Amino acid sequence: MPFSASLKSSRWHAGLLAAAALLAGSLGAQAQSFCASDGQPQPVQLLERFINADCDSCWIDPATPKPGRQAIALDWIVPGSQGDDAPLSGVATRDALVRLAAFKASVPANTRTVQHPVLSIRGARLRVAHGLPVSGYLGTSIELKPVPPAARQPLTVWLALVETLPAGTEGSPVERNLVRNVFSRIWNGPKQLLKDEQNRLFESRSMNIAPAAQADRLRVIGWVENEKGQLLSAAQSRCAAP
Repeated sequence: MPFSASLKSSRWHAGLLAAAALLAGSLGAQAQSFCASDGQPQPVQLLERFINADCDSCWIDPATPKPGRQAIALDWIVPGSQGDDAPLSGVATRDALVRLAAFKASVPANTRTVQHPVLSIRGARLRVAHGLPVSGYLGTSIELKPVPPAARQPLTVWLALVETLPAGTEGSPVERNLVRNVFSRIWNGPKQLLKDEQNRLFESRSMNIAPAAQADRLRVIGWVENEKGQLLSAAQSRCAAP
């Protein structure tokens, strides 16, 4: 049974006494202190898989779509009609409802898969990063640099804190990037920037870690959308070997 009661009630305790981590945008260059998208290939597609928390068989469905080469998959568990009694309620998040509303989609009865091609922004690159967990929080950052002509229009930036679960976890047939927390906001290009920041769009946030999440599996995935909802750039963090 996916995400049994024992998993829902589990708590991660290791690592809370790690050295304090600054927000990822201002971290030093030591490989063991932060993880970033540096050196990673540019993703060409974002595959979003939504599962209704009521659907106990959807997590283990062998027909679950897999991302293609140089694509990123995100897994959202949508709160269901059964509330806390839903089989997947322990990993459901209201952020999934916000994301569905962003492209005017309704809550799926079981599952819904949405594929977004990444158009890319010529001359600019998206970077995401995060530090070490401290007292249940993770310092994260997302940056688009240099500011491209596309930023003359409002852009929406999303940063998802995900727990990467290997295939086989609770019977899943695929690796999953389970969304644990999300940050989003509107970037209004040069209008929001200070004079000494005219060449970058940057956000840093301390994001709450879900109590049951395994911290050594956490990373961040970010993307930028234009007013039409088209993805202009995406990035995912990877941790360098210490």
